[in-house]
Amino acid sequence: MDVADPGTGCSVPGHQARPGTLLDRMLEDIDTCAIAVNDDGVIVAVNSAAQTLLARDAKDLLGQDSHDLLHRDSHGNTVPRTSCRMRRALLTRSTAHDDIGWFSCGDGALIRLSWLVTPYALTPGVNGALVLMYEFRPEETHHSGEATTTALTELDRLALLAETTTRLTSTLDVNEALHRLAALTVPRLADWAVFDLLTERDEVRRVLVMEHKDGTLVERGDLQGPMPPVAEESPMPLSRALRGAASSLAGPSTYQGPPDSGIAVEQRRLFTETGMHSAAIAPIRGLRDVLGALTLGRSQRQDAFTGADLPLLEDLTRRAGLALDNARLYQRQRKVAETMQRHLLPQLPMVPGLEMTARYVPAPHASSVGGDWYDAFALAPDAHALVIGDVVGHDLDAAAGMAQVRNMLRAFAWSRPEAAPSAVVTQLDEAVRHIVEVPMATMILARLALGDDKLWRLCWTNAGHPPPLLITHDGRAHYLDDASGILLGTGVTRPRPDTDIVLPPEATLVLYTDGLIEAPRRSIDHGLSRLRRHAASLAHRPLESFCDSLLDEVRPRDNDDDVAMLAVRIPRPA
Repeated sequence: MDVADPGTGCSVPGHQARPGTLLDRMLEDIDTCAIAVNDDGVIVAVNSAAQTLLARDAKDLLGQDSHDLLHRDSHGNTVPRTSCRMRRALLTRSTAHDDIGWFSCGDGALIRLSWLVTPYALTPGVNGALVLMYEFRPEETHHSGEATTTALTELDRLALLAETTTRLTSTLDVNEALHRLAALTVPRLADWAVFDLLTERDEVRRVLVMEHKDGTLVERGDLQGPMPPVAEESPMPLSRALRGAASSLAGPSTYQGPPDSGIAVEQRRLFTETGMHSAAIAPIRGLRDVLGALTLGRSQRQDAFTGADLPLLEDLTRRAGLALDNARLYQRQRKVAETMQRHLLPQLPMVPGLEMTARYVPAPHASSVGGDWYDAFALAPDAHALVIGDVVGHDLDAAAGMAQVRNMLRAFAWSRPEAAPSAVVTQLDEAVRHIVEVPMATMILARLALGDDKLWRLCWTNAGHPPPLLITHDGRAHYLDDASGILLGTGVTRPRPDTDIVLPPEATLVLYTDGLIEAPRRSIDHGLSRLRRHAASLAHRPLESFCDSLLDEVRPRDNDDDVAMLAVRIPRPA
């Protein structure tokens, strides 16, 4: 990411900030000096308020060690690292603040500021911290009649906004983001949090209602669900918020008159069911559209919301809007990628007497597409090819490469229906090295044929892939670890072996990719043993149930890889 104009928030090149300018926009929405640092204390993003307060352009801040560049004692000397509370908070990933700190400005001046450091996720899985600095002001006493017994100090407000930024930008799941915001605001600001979102068809849905009850947060599913359409002319607070108007206050009396819309009817029900005596309602705006509205309500607390509470609520919903925009974009991209991947995978043939089914599960993160595939197609009336494979990578390039390899394999196998699987894979390997832009791939090609004795025979070759698993009807399971050869794309020429066996009646053959058995902190042997044990226990299940249960029980929860699986069940002899 290039350094942007110094007059705006900007991120340092070469560091893992959130893609695009989301991190910059998040910081720019903070109306005090805000600096994001990585876990080494290096400045990766700043907002314009920081540049103004510290009299330093972005180019003078980005990429610098925040401690060495800025932090001083009252005499202007660099604070020793061993005694620096700010640096200790960064290293321990904790939140710390102080009302008095001295910092060096670009013009040589020494400025006294209050500061706050809190953990901050630069991207999901990439840790850092957010540093806020502001001129210390003693807590103000309000005499305007708008004071409340729960007014937040400036430090409390900044800490809440910083925590909101961190929590919301560290997830790409809309539902998770809403639950996190509810937990941040209830019971700190209110007893209830209500989220109404607009769908892509401009329909309204009350997606989350959270209540603080007996010391815990409780989700009220009975108050959630579809809502009436937005009333275009209604002056009622929620209708105005869903049209993008400014935030406003509401109470039971707001909706006591004749309702002007279906939304007004639902709002009257909400106040009745929850017992809220006061509410603040603000729009959740994305970059281009209104995404919904947040209602914070008070029922147990005696103090009512006032106009003084609305700026903070708008700050929160502005951050929520950016996070939801990003999450929705990610989910749309993920859906498109997953749809493309599924269209690349084939429909299985109908083979008289055989049961055959397949599963594909996309990676839970990343681009959600990859190079895993399965295939099955006829070679002759009583012979079919079975394929499982994995092209290196987890992106669109891997998926495109997978489609090329699969189509070439089909062509080679169909043109030589009587050839041994090893001969077909050898031909494919040669083509992969010269035609397809695929770094490497593993695969199994098997020929399943019905003999004159009415028994099914399997002949296969394995190009560096996890071995097939054969499970008999009485629950014995073992791996077919013969016929192992080198993977595709290495450039090494070696003979590829074939092996053939007779498959027992009612046995189940499982071909799978490594996403089913591999996990970051476990050995491959552990995964293979787990798969064999669970498959044996499920041998009596119908094939569809067998596959579903196997995926659910065996696939590691912490594995960020896609899974392809092909299963065949041999019939009883006629």
